[in-house]
Amino acid sequence: MIKAHKIRLHPTPEQLAYFSQAAGISRFTWNWALAEWNRHYEAGEKPTAFKLKKQFTAIRREQFPWTWDVTKNASDQPFFDLAKAFTAFFEKRAQRPRFKSKKKSKPSFYLANDQFELKDHHVWIPKLGWVNLAENLRFKGKIMGARVTKKADWWFISITVDIPDEVPQKRPAAVGVDVGLNRLATLSTGEECENQAFLKTNLKKLRQANKRQHRRTPGSKNREKARQQVARLHYRITCKRDDVLQKLTTRLADCYGIIGIEDLHLKGLLKNRSLARSFSDAALGKLLDLLTSKVEQRGGQVVKVGRFFPSTKLCHGCQWKWDEITLADRVFVCQNPDCAYHLFSQDRDHNAGQNILREALHLIGLIDQVVNGSSSDEDANLPVDLG
Repeated sequence: MIKAHKIRLHPTPEQLAYFSQAAGISRFTWNWALAEWNRHYEAGEKPTAFKLKKQFTAIRREQFPWTWDVTKNASDQPFFDLAKAFTAFFEKRAQRPRFKSKKKSKPSFYLANDQFELKDHHVWIPKLGWVNLAENLRFKGKIMGARVTKKADWWFISITVDIPDEVPQKRPAAVGVDVGLNRLATLSTGEECENQAFLKTNLKKLRQANKRQHRRTPGSKNREKARQQVARLHYRITCKRDDVLQKLTTRLADCYGIIGIEDLHLKGLLKNRSLARSFSDAALGKLLDLLTSKVEQRGGQVVKVGRFFPSTKLCHGCQWKWDEITLADRVFVCQNPDCAYHLFSQDRDHNAGQNILREALHLIGLIDQVVNGSSSDEDANLPVDLG
């Protein structure tokens, strides 16, 4: 199992200059390789990373001697990164690789496992020396490589480590999770996780910072300072959101062996102009990805319930269906006189979480269930309700 640990660096001013130079050389090499790749491809040839690297090495000492001032990985790895990017493009998993801009692209460069060394809160980098780390590496195993990146005003090193696979532990408990915007997650047990909406709460500061940036003269130092302030705000919002998602998904993966959750059509939801920003702020896609990876690592199973399953409209006790329910109805009231929950006010999301759990267990064959109307043609076109 390969894991990555991202650690903040505390470089000196001289080391900051080295990082910027190495990232610039990496960006230059990428652009040169992409231009040559396109030229070879238009000429009817089949370019590869090794051919381009050999071509670059032949002219490097005469035409680009300044590329030797930093670690060799800064100018070697972009060729292989470009080959991977074109492979993903040809397999229709990504867009066509584009040239990197100095102002818009994220500064970064790669380090192979034989090009750096870790020791007591420090990392050694070729032609630079020891750089202070904010913390020690938390994983033990074979180090595969590292990548140094810049986020806002800070530099980070992400170290990938190949660690032994964890011995899965049996967790017989199962839970259903209903995700939404009012509450980030509501469990079938009744537990709730509120949606902090970090972007919404910091939107006023962010707008002021953006206005301040665009009032500055383009290319000036004040403009750059304002841009860095906007980047710092975005970074803090991202860190707060990731902290909530990481803690929630880790706790669920440690406590439950089977987790049922809705299979949301996130691209379609983001097309809603009224709720697109709220959906992006909640990061439901990242929540699902983190939950899936962590549960599988621990030997559990995430069961995705179909996006057209009417979890909000069904009573979890008798499966009575409330077709007229709207987003404004935050309480579910069953109208079936034979149900134990007849005229009983249930929390809407809690009821949906219990329906998701029941359907998830039904999909994997642990219980038999017939949902009234869930397989009809009328329900096949029901929209997903994330109220």
